[in-house]
Amino acid sequence: MSSEQQSDLPPHVQTTVRAIANLHAAHEDSATPVEQLVDRLTSVVARPVFVALIVVAGIAWIGGNLLLRALAGWSLDKPPFPWLQGAGELAALVITTLVLVSQRRKDALSELREQLTLQLAIIAEQKSAKIVALIEEMRRDNPMMMNRVDAQADEMSNAADPEAVLGAFKDAQETGSIVEDDVGPLTDRPPE
Repeated sequence: MSSEQQSDLPPHVQTTVRAIANLHAAHEDSATPVEQLVDRLTSVVARPVFVALIVVAGIAWIGGNLLLRALAGWSLDKPPFPWLQGAGELAALVITTLVLVSQRRKDALSELREQLTLQLAIIAEQKSAKIVALIEEMRRDNPMMMNRVDAQADEMSNAADPEAVLGAFKDAQETGSIVEDDVGPLTDRPPE
């Protein structure tokens, strides 16, 4: 995002964008030189051009060996091309390892983002509860409004205890009352 685009945003959004950018920058800065090398290699391997180069190299190896065999009567790698198969297996092992190492680093960043999202959700829930409590207090204090009991508003004015919610969620998982549907996210269902 350019600085011109960022200046059009409200200050609280700019602060959020900077915080997220700082989170990503800190994650990149914490990478060791080996991790940076692995990330660069993974980005090279993850391009369609790399796949095309592998296919061209394989065809060239097979074609060159068949041509050499036809013209000279010998070849470096006779069909079924065991050297080519070994090179392919080694390349697959190296590429798989590169992807796994790179993914592990990305998972660490994802975990940080999930923790940030969870913390912000808890804070937002607490703020919402406080807003409901203040509105209810204003309603009770306003002589122009009829004073009535609103049980739902009273309940919503109390912030949820994250530990209690986590415990209830774990209990629901253990009893099977929360299941994952084919059509959507986790839903609450009575046990069957």
